[in-house]
Amino acid sequence: MATLYVASSKGLAHWGSDHGLTKYLYKVGVTDGKAEDAIAELNAAAHAGHSDWKLSKKVENVADDEAAIIARLATKEKLVDPNYYPGIKKASGIVKVKLANVESQLLVQQTLRGEDPHVVKVKTADIYAYLANLATQGVGQW
Repeated sequence: MATLYVASSKGLAHWGSDHGLTKYLYKVGVTDGKAEDAIAELNAAAHAGHSDWKLSKKVENVADDEAAIIARLATKEKLVDPNYYPGIKKASGIVKVKLANVESQLLVQQTLRGEDPHVVKVKTADIYAYLANLATQGVGQW
């Protein structure tokens, strides 16, 4: 089985905010080995022009391949077009996250737990969990 990983880069976040995208840019990928090894490969290859990638979240035993997971993510979040932005050097799998979608998921989770829904400030851990849930379970759950 494969391992899904969500990686973040401060350099990519800074680049995204400078180019009018957002600072909430993350790399989502699938590897057959360890997620830590995949992050080391991203750093060695300077994926998207940056070599400061860090592992943010990993999910083991994922049955889907990377193309299916990226397609599933694209139904809910925008993917950064590698052909439109030459600064990311043709890097695929970069997701632009809207905080409103993460907030919406948190509110739905509160309601399903039987809590009185209240607006919560989104933390970076919430974004990582949102991307991992969306990639592994799809949008049908929410």
